[in-house]
Amino acid sequence: MRNHSSFAEQSLHYFVRPHDRVRTEPITDPAAWTARTLEHESSWSFELASEQVDELGRAAARAQAAGSPMEVLTPEQFPIPGLVDSIATSRRQLQTGLGVVRLRGLPVEAWGDDLSSWAYWGLGHHLGTPGAQNPAGEILGHVTDYGEEGSQPNVRRYRTAGNIDMHCDAADVVGLLCLRPAAEGGQSRIASSVTIFNELARRRPDLVTRLFEPFAVDRRDEQGPGEPPMFFIPPATYDGSLRTFWHSEYFRSAPRHDEVPDFTARELDLLDTFDAIAAEPGVHFDMTLEPGDLQLISNHTVVHARTAYIDNPASPRHLLRLWLSLT
Repeated sequence: MRNHSSFAEQSLHYFVRPHDRVRTEPITDPAAWTARTLEHESSWSFELASEQVDELGRAAARAQAAGSPMEVLTPEQFPIPGLVDSIATSRRQLQTGLGVVRLRGLPVEAWGDDLSSWAYWGLGHHLGTPGAQNPAGEILGHVTDYGEEGSQPNVRRYRTAGNIDMHCDAADVVGLLCLRPAAEGGQSRIASSVTIFNELARRRPDLVTRLFEPFAVDRRDEQGPGEPPMFFIPPATYDGSLRTFWHSEYFRSAPRHDEVPDFTARELDLLDTFDAIAAEPGVHFDMTLEPGDLQLISNHTVVHARTAYIDNPASPRHLLRLWLSLT
């Protein structure tokens, strides 16, 4: 028995996005923030109280001691009543607010990696439904440098120390819990995809409608049995709220497959312009995650990236990644 979504189930939940019309005008929405907005951390960054941390640690220790695999844990087996209000606030922020939350104060150094993993996994069950992050069924990703060659086209960038470009993941929410930061670099870079859309609508209205037409997404040889090596999805949908899936790198490599035509000049213009707007300092916001920081972002309204980093060999950078579906 498992109590999490498969990669296919989670992806289907994420990509089934309501759409009723093409939007071409800028959008007024709490999710349309800029770097200056997030400089006021009180609206999105919260320190957990000591009693909440203690309760979470006790629940994690009980779950760990029970001896059952992490995959079968249920929310009922991980009671954390003292965190109910904080979890509800975080979920609202992710669904209808800024789309970004940072929870601080988890004592990961005192807990150690294993207990921290249990605490994170259990907390995730109360925020949403955890899901696998690839067809192999990885449910709790370890974001660290595996020494793989980042120049290889099918290497997952999180397994290297190199730069990761702006993108979304195939889940409603992605969480990153910092166990150990890099010695230098490795900032988490985020931007509002609603703000990027607004800037695109103001500057290049000729490109906006193309966002609502399908692009091919390269699966990078991670497709399941019998699945094609790519799939087609419109980057944006609108039904009163804008939802965006953006993965320029995976869009750009899709024409390597015979079934995918080469980009038109307009499509390349859109890819370049969207990426250029996201790269502007006033649009994106950089943060350094410290040990015990938990960052949660919406993949519908936020794009995220990571700057390249240099490790301390004695204590390599290590983050835990969680994908969640919300209802």
